[in-house]
Amino acid sequence: MAMPLAGVTVLDFGQIFQGSYATLLMAKAGATVIKIEPLGGEPLRRRTPPGQTSTLPFAMLNANKRGITLNLKAEKGRALLFEMVKRADVLLENFAPGTMDALGVGWSVLHPINPRMIYTTASGYGISGPNRSDLAMDLTVQAASGIMSVTGFADGPPTRTGVTVADFMGGIHAYGGIMTALFEREHSGIGRLVEVAMQEAVYFTLAGPMEQYRRRGTVPPRSGNGAGGATSPYGVFEVKDGHVAIHTGTDQHWFNILEAAGRTDLTDDPRLQTMHGRNQHIDEVTEVVTTWTGSLTKAEIAAQGRKYRIPLSPVRDVSEVMHDPHMHERGMLEWVDHPDLGRVVLPTTPLRVHGTDVAPARPSPSVGQHNDEIYGGWLGLSDTDIKSLRDAKVI
Repeated sequence: MAMPLAGVTVLDFGQIFQGSYATLLMAKAGATVIKIEPLGGEPLRRRTPPGQTSTLPFAMLNANKRGITLNLKAEKGRALLFEMVKRADVLLENFAPGTMDALGVGWSVLHPINPRMIYTTASGYGISGPNRSDLAMDLTVQAASGIMSVTGFADGPPTRTGVTVADFMGGIHAYGGIMTALFEREHSGIGRLVEVAMQEAVYFTLAGPMEQYRRRGTVPPRSGNGAGGATSPYGVFEVKDGHVAIHTGTDQHWFNILEAAGRTDLTDDPRLQTMHGRNQHIDEVTEVVTTWTGSLTKAEIAAQGRKYRIPLSPVRDVSEVMHDPHMHERGMLEWVDHPDLGRVVLPTTPLRVHGTDVAPARPSPSVGQHNDEIYGGWLGLSDTDIKSLRDAKVI
């Protein structure tokens, strides 16, 4: 198989979502990713409901990885890491800043052991600055970054997004940082310390609200499903069997809606020719749209969106998305027989490098599943050595 990252070895201390997503993207591109967990497993495993052995998020984020255990608090555990570092291209961790340093295995220690290795640290607020030690979770970063202040309805409280946007934005940027450092290493031969902070990774998502603040001089209010006056019509509207989201990005989209709605009598209405004009007459615009959407089902309005070239989509639930024929046909989603979860839908990778392959699906590992393969086959330890390490709770 022709995979872009074949031959790249990654030591993955990623946990929960942020770090694990960055290394998943590498694994799917052909890198050998060794997931290194404490003896009891990483925190995401502990979210498993009673009576179950795994969760879908863990299976999604840790497919195609080899799993080992390692106790970094033990001297022999650190020695094993040093041996792996000598053979690795990338190490990623998303612990609290300073954690690896306190264990004696931070960048300053590992870089001299293997100057070619790229060391990546992903955190909430970064490894410098007055907030570096603040505890960070997706929810708290959404609050600190300003995302929550503009999410929700005007008459309600600040609201989190329905997904873990900060964690995954951090993971995407960590992947980008690693790829940038790998590219540079091709010329320099030297690895870098790569750092990503979730708060900084999501900053660009607030470009719209920041422009509103710049123009008006006042903090933009929460506008629910509206666009805050930037475009019209824009929002979520009822259909017979649910809702549809519509975003008119150009004036032509509005004229297309009028054609689909059978309201071409308004095409030449001077009040509604521009975004600004439609915002000034939003009630009339909304009446036109809701009358049209309310007469159709989700399937019917999706068909009209395609026919009349209108940017819209029915609001789908997670079950509909997991069974999306489009993504299954493209290979983004596939059915996998997982040893713990049974037959489940798992994603592959959103990165498409044409002319190369994506690693075939391999279920996420159990805790320490590949200890013998990595410590024995890769590092060359004997069965006796491995048993001794297990007995001493080093692995």
